[in-house]
Amino acid sequence: MRYLPKSPADRKEMLAEIGVASIDDLFSTIPAEYRLTRDLNVPRQHGEQEVIEHFKAFAEKNATGYASFLGAGAYRHYRPVLIDTVVSRGEFLTSYTPYQPEIAQGTLQALFEFQTMICELTGMEIANASMYDGSTGVAEAVMMAVRVTGRNGAVVAKTVHPEYREVLATYALHQEIPVTLLDYTANGRVDLATLDAAITEDTACVLIQSPNFFGTIEDVAAIAEIAHKKGALLIVAIAEAVSLGIVKPPKEADIVAMEAQAFGVPVGYGGPYCGVIASKEKFLRQMPGRLAGETKDMSGRRGFVLTLSTREQHIRREKATSNICTNQSLVALMVTVFLTVYGKGLKELGEQNLAKAHYAAQTLGKSGKVLFGGAPRFNEFVLDFGSGKSAEQVNAALLGKKIIGGLSLAKFYPDLGAGASLWCATELTTKTQIDAAAAAIAGKA
Repeated sequence: MRYLPKSPADRKEMLAEIGVASIDDLFSTIPAEYRLTRDLNVPRQHGEQEVIEHFKAFAEKNATGYASFLGAGAYRHYRPVLIDTVVSRGEFLTSYTPYQPEIAQGTLQALFEFQTMICELTGMEIANASMYDGSTGVAEAVMMAVRVTGRNGAVVAKTVHPEYREVLATYALHQEIPVTLLDYTANGRVDLATLDAAITEDTACVLIQSPNFFGTIEDVAAIAEIAHKKGALLIVAIAEAVSLGIVKPPKEADIVAMEAQAFGVPVGYGGPYCGVIASKEKFLRQMPGRLAGETKDMSGRRGFVLTLSTREQHIRREKATSNICTNQSLVALMVTVFLTVYGKGLKELGEQNLAKAHYAAQTLGKSGKVLFGGAPRFNEFVLDFGSGKSAEQVNAALLGKKIIGGLSLAKFYPDLGAGASLWCATELTTKTQIDAAAAAIAGKA
């Protein structure tokens, strides 16, 4: 009876109430040949200890102890244990959404603090807490720019995460927003002359990513000047949020679309992640999602409420800025706890990432060529093994050494050749792992 809420007496009373003698009578309309009259063909029941041993045996089949050099929008960073301690509390874990401020003060305060810290990091004036992830944040930011400017086109750098661009393409197709792709230069950055020529009087926004998909940091100020000169808004996408520990915030941007997964959200089969849109305050009414705000009650006590809800669930459909239907509050809480724990230590965390990636590029570059070396980068870099050895072949050999190599770029950037792959090193990447990967690639392991 452990998993059956109704006792035999309860069931007997319910059957009598509806006028049938047994549960079988409820299925009398189903022909006998389609009814199962035997026991289910499943293993016998197990005791708790047997179940635990059963799952332990399965767990031993998991591949553990691998060094990983994957990044590309999903980053391995140390997660303080305090994160799960806080988000596992019933007050946060079981709450659905903060509609009623009188019973959701904790959730609303966490969202308010989340938004505040995002503004401090990005250099923007307002931020929401309602995007699914970085890719939907980018798409929503472009649509926001279209509403703000009254124009209907976007110039998008090819160095924006390819999957972000795919999501944007889906949104843009059905919103009838033309997208112009902007090629990259030999140093892996936006070509300013090409950008200037690509912006027309119909361009609503320019979308770049910094650090971009190749790990290179864009010249945000110069790009903003070109975009603004022609009346377009600048959207800066950020996939690796930890970069904000040492990279200058994109204050020149009009809108920032960020994936905050790197701030304490585990890498787990693609989500759930934590998307963010931050912008200048003058665009407040066109921001999708929801904003939590601070106020005072009738007694002058500090309190928190939803101050803006522009999704169609809350207002008339024709006035809604988005049909997004979540606020990702639990994941945003992970980010809030992470940033609270690290505080100003986020700068040191960024420096560790930079140092690890610099050493990895130097060491692994002895077995290949580091592309786009003429510009600053954060914790990712592109390594080209040349025509004689594809990235897939290298990765297959590394797996035998319990090393997960970089992401092959052949699918996304075939022009770079089969030998190009994107490598990432964070504070969790050790010198021993980097040296082991270099030795394995060189055939000296």
